[in-house]
Amino acid sequence: MAAELTLGAEEELHLIDLESGKLSARAPQILSRLPALNYSAEIQRTTVETNTDVVSTLDGLRQEILRLRRGVIEAAAPDGIGIACVGTAPRSEFADFELTTTGRYGRMQEQYRLLVDEQLICGTQIHVGVSDRDLAVDIAQRVSRDLPVLLAISASSPYWNGLDTGYSSIRSIIWQRWPSAGATGDLGSAAEYDELLADLIATGVIADSKMAYFEVRPSSHAPTLELRVCDACPIVDDAVLIAGLFRAAVRAAEVDIEAGRPYHPVPAPIHRAAMWQAARGGLSGDLLDDGPHPRPTAAAHAVRHLIRRLRPQLEELGDYEEVVALAETLLARGNSADRQRAAFAERGDIDAVVKLVVDETHGPAGGIPPAVPALRTYRTRAGDEAVGPGSHPRPAYEQLIAYFEGLSPEKVEAARSAARDWTHEHGVTFRVDGEERPFEVDLVPRVINAHEWSQITAGLTQRARAIEAFLRDVYGEQRIVEDGVIPRAVIEGSPGWMPAARALPTDLTRSAVFGFDLVRNEFGGWRVLEDNVRNPSGAAYAVAIRRLMDEVADGAPRPDAMLDPERVFGSLRRTLLAGGRVAAGLAPDSHRVPTAALVSSGPTSGAWFEHRMLAESAGLAFLELSDLDVRDGRVVVAADGSVLDALYLRLDVELPDAVADGEPIGARILDVAAAGRVFLANAPGNGVADDKAMYCHLPALIAYYLGERPLLEQVPTYRTSDEAERRTVLERVGELVTKPVDGHGGEGVLIGPAAGAAAVAERRAAIAADPETWVAQEVVPLSSHPTFADGAPPMPGAEAAGVPGAALEPRHVDLRVFVYATGEGEHGFEVADLALTRVAPAGSMVVNSSRGGGSKDTWITAAPGSV
Repeated sequence: MAAELTLGAEEELHLIDLESGKLSARAPQILSRLPALNYSAEIQRTTVETNTDVVSTLDGLRQEILRLRRGVIEAAAPDGIGIACVGTAPRSEFADFELTTTGRYGRMQEQYRLLVDEQLICGTQIHVGVSDRDLAVDIAQRVSRDLPVLLAISASSPYWNGLDTGYSSIRSIIWQRWPSAGATGDLGSAAEYDELLADLIATGVIADSKMAYFEVRPSSHAPTLELRVCDACPIVDDAVLIAGLFRAAVRAAEVDIEAGRPYHPVPAPIHRAAMWQAARGGLSGDLLDDGPHPRPTAAAHAVRHLIRRLRPQLEELGDYEEVVALAETLLARGNSADRQRAAFAERGDIDAVVKLVVDETHGPAGGIPPAVPALRTYRTRAGDEAVGPGSHPRPAYEQLIAYFEGLSPEKVEAARSAARDWTHEHGVTFRVDGEERPFEVDLVPRVINAHEWSQITAGLTQRARAIEAFLRDVYGEQRIVEDGVIPRAVIEGSPGWMPAARALPTDLTRSAVFGFDLVRNEFGGWRVLEDNVRNPSGAAYAVAIRRLMDEVADGAPRPDAMLDPERVFGSLRRTLLAGGRVAAGLAPDSHRVPTAALVSSGPTSGAWFEHRMLAESAGLAFLELSDLDVRDGRVVVAADGSVLDALYLRLDVELPDAVADGEPIGARILDVAAAGRVFLANAPGNGVADDKAMYCHLPALIAYYLGERPLLEQVPTYRTSDEAERRTVLERVGELVTKPVDGHGGEGVLIGPAAGAAAVAERRAAIAADPETWVAQEVVPLSSHPTFADGAPPMPGAEAAGVPGAALEPRHVDLRVFVYATGEGEHGFEVADLALTRVAPAGSMVVNSSRGGGSKDTWITAAPGSV
């Protein structure tokens, strides 16, 4: 064995002011209290670097890292300073950078400008003893294929300059900007490496050998091979795991060299792609495998595959069992980036993230023990909203999960049976293809915290404002067409375009009731999936679900300050009366209350239950088309001639086509509305704003009408009517979700990755034959939520009790949120105090009830003082 295979580590530690959570530039003062042998300055005065003594075992490295961290913590404590061993400090900002005052660092700042000013980053460097520099150079190239996995394990820098960057390791992206970062390229010896380094220095682009920021390099100051790609790791054992894997990879490369096995370099673009992929997704996304033609593979699989490949060397070094245990612990709890995002999602406060990383850095080598035990049978997946890594309930769900886990199998089944009985007794049904079906309700509620709800509220209010402005414009002046923002053909070619709707008054609200469908990806980000402005349904079902939970699951612990879904009826009534007041020509101080009715297609309508409940609870007359007439230019109740000022249209047909008793009552009502003498909610022709093709243009509508950027993102969507995008879609039908432009209720949706070859080929042919009628979207890996399901592994005790039972399993969910044009508030729009969570069947990502989906209660936590 030519390589000594000793171990050492350098850790860069952010100094954090414990009161403000911001970076502190007190490194000179703190270093003055520490021995120079193990502690040194970095380019920024907000960082201290530690350098361990040389050790031979993983436990020896663990103890050294703990010893040196304790030294900084004790030296910094009198100044109210703590340390955070992460790639970027969560609260770091550009203005925090303060240069360490040395001539070398001053020259670097003068030469590199922004590259230096943005260096508020920290890494962990692992050293493995390889004193033979020719051997070190050869090994450095051979281990490059393993670097993406090591980066993904270490990823701890999702936040930079106060924002979530979307990367798990933004530090590695920033670091790659240095001209001497990355891979060295093929080198045959230490002499070639030294020549390369000399040439780089001679160019003047780098000043000295210390600036050779290569991914793996012979150390500039020790007889070691140095790993430089990793983020700083707050949990010591994660750094120890990386050291164990890197040392084994070095030994494996040495064995290959001794055996004369040829080295097959990974092409530079593929290697860069693999490193980027690791920085982007960390352990939550895919990594690229190590085959000759790399393909995506689950990060956990890549970690375990690396351990299997290195097992002979790990066993030789005596590290195998420890590395396996450390890796499984890591995969269970997630890397630091995952944990930081979970902390932010819980509180919506970056201070919570700062506290987490400081506590972990100051804490034990194995990390902070979880507050609650893991679920024993739950199949944890990335992106589960209630159960985090390691099957531990997230903080907002700890009491809820404990409650349901504590129920006996008999009580679980009794509660589920009571829920089914409740929906039957109260007529909570929907109709599909003429068949009445019960509305399935799961008993485990979804919790949305105040921070998330405020984001959703702001984003959907903005979206509603833009849609309403668009509808008034396209059925009025059409400024957006004249200004060339959207082609006329796109608007007037939409299936929802209705020329007759141009006759409606321009000062009346077009879209009184909005329904927005949102999804949440595995990183916790909300995306708008669809806009619904024709006759969005679901609000009454959300209220019914809460009433059900109040009766059959009243013991489930509830958070404080929950929003009351019953308020939605007041929102609906205020919306209709606001429009009715205008249509009736009432002065603002008039005491007459406008009259309003909900007009339904009748008992055969799919949401008949909702129609009845909304009308009764909002104080609206409940009528069908046959109950209406037009007299003296007003819409009246046929039976008694009473005038109606506002109509909430919940029809299965477009109003102009509606017929009752052989009379074209719909066209006659539209004439009254065109004269401004009845308010229609929602107006005919609104479909032009919510078809799937117009969805692509919503960011442009927000910019055009509001002069703002979207507050909520949406799913990348392709218009197959565009030739270039159509070609892309036709090549990728098997990777995308394809939908009919005018589809609803999940009808016609094909999820490419879950479809068979025949279905994909059929959809490809349909798109090619009629491209105007389709759109395609990228697949969003929807978040999941614990749901009671038959056939899943039973909850503890169920089998012994002889209960056929259900267990909790993750199911995909989406969220429908409602916005009402009440005319009140800053913008005249009000987000209802409820949301409908829809649950996909097992193995599916389609949540619609008509496709076998169910639902669950949504517990929305209000902001302090808002309830």
